[in-house]
Amino acid sequence: MIGWLDGDGEAIRFTGRSLSRAELRRLVASVAEQFDRSPGPVLAHDADPVAQLVTVLAALEAKRVVVVADPAQAAPVVSSLPPGTELVLMTSGSSGNARPVARTLASWTASFEPFTGLTGACRARRDDRTEPPVIAITGPLHVSMQLFAALHALWSGAVLVDDLAGADLVHATPTTLERLVSLGHRPRRVVVAGSALPPSTLASARAAGIGVTEYYGAAELSFVAAVDHSRDDAEGSGALGPFPGVEVDVRAGELWARSPYLSLGYAGVDGPFRRDAHGFATVGDRADAAPNGSLVVRGRGDSAVTVSGTTVLAEDVEAALTELAGVRAAAVIAVPHALHGHVPVAVLELAASADRARIITEARSRLTAPELPRRWYAIESLPRTTSGKVARAALGVALAAGALDDDRFGRA
Repeated sequence: MIGWLDGDGEAIRFTGRSLSRAELRRLVASVAEQFDRSPGPVLAHDADPVAQLVTVLAALEAKRVVVVADPAQAAPVVSSLPPGTELVLMTSGSSGNARPVARTLASWTASFEPFTGLTGACRARRDDRTEPPVIAITGPLHVSMQLFAALHALWSGAVLVDDLAGADLVHATPTTLERLVSLGHRPRRVVVAGSALPPSTLASARAAGIGVTEYYGAAELSFVAAVDHSRDDAEGSGALGPFPGVEVDVRAGELWARSPYLSLGYAGVDGPFRRDAHGFATVGDRADAAPNGSLVVRGRGDSAVTVSGTTVLAEDVEAALTELAGVRAAAVIAVPHALHGHVPVAVLELAASADRARIITEARSRLTAPELPRRWYAIESLPRTTSGKVARAALGVALAAGALDDDRFGRA
C-alpha cells in the first residue's frame, strides 16, 4: 500500500460522501485487484471524482501507469510512453489541443515537503489527536494542479474536501479566489495558480484576512517559482522567487528551469516542452529576472502578438486591462492585420456598472500603441478550460467566425 495512506481518521469528504483513511485503503486495494493483467496503462476517466481518485491511487499501488483524463471528453489514446512513466496528465489546452505529459510519481512527491512549508501547512502526525487540517480543491481531478493538491492533502494527513465551507486551505485559480472572497468564504490560506494573480484580487483576499500563496509552474515543469504574499509587508518583496529545489535561468527572455520536479516529456506528441543537455527545460514562457533572483513571468511565448515587428505579450495587456474599473477579466487575442501583420483585440468580462468608453480611454493612457487593442468585445463570460485558464484558442476561432460581432463595443 502507498505509505502515505496509512493512519486513521477521515480522509475524504467529497460530493456528500465521507471516507475514512481505512475505508480508502480498502477501496484502493479492492480496485487494484480488479485491474486486468494487460501491460497497457490504466485510464482514470471516471465522472465521479472519488472513483477517479481511487483509480489513480489503485494504479499507483499496483505499479501500473495511469492516464488521468477529462471524463467530459473522449478517452485519449496515449502511446509511446517515455521510460519510467507512472503518471500521464493532459495539459489544459488553453492555446490548442491538450497534450499528454508523462512523469514519475517521485517528480511530485519530491516537492511535497517544500510545498508544505510554503503553504504554512504541517503534516499531521498519525498519533496526533488534534483535528487534521481541511484542504479543499476547487476543480476537477484531471487538472494537474488539482490532482497534485489532492495527493498532497492525503500525504499530509489532511481531510480532502470539495466544499469550501470550513476549509482551512483552498487550492484555486485567481478567478476562483475572487469569487470565493465575494461569496464570503474565509479560509486561512488560498494557494493560487493557473494564471497570473491580479493585484486587485490579491488586495481583496488580504482585506478579507486570507493568506495567499501564489506559484507559477506548468504541467510539464511542475513547480518553478512561488511567493508567500503574507510576507510581502515584512521581509518578502511580493515577487515570485524560485521554488525550493529549482534552478532558474532566463535566456533571452525565455524561462528555463532545472529541478527534480520536471516531467519526462510528452507521450507520443510534439509540443513546446524542450530540455537541454544540462537538464534545464522550458515550455517557452517569457520572464524577466531581477538581480536578486526574483521573477516576473510574462506568459507563454505563443500567446505573443507581433505588431509591425514589436512583440506584445498578451498577459501584459490583460493584466493592465483587469486593473481598469469595471473589468472583471480580460483576454487578448492576436488577429491578422493587412498593415501590421497582427494586432491585439480585447475580449472582456465586464461588471454591470462598467463604463465602456472610459475603459478604452484609460487603456489608451496605460498601453503603448502596439499594445492597444484594435477591437473591443464584451461577453458575459470568457470561455475557460477545465483548469480555469482562458481558452484563447476558442476565442480565436469565435473571432475568426464572426461569432462575437454582436458583442463588439468599440474601436481604438
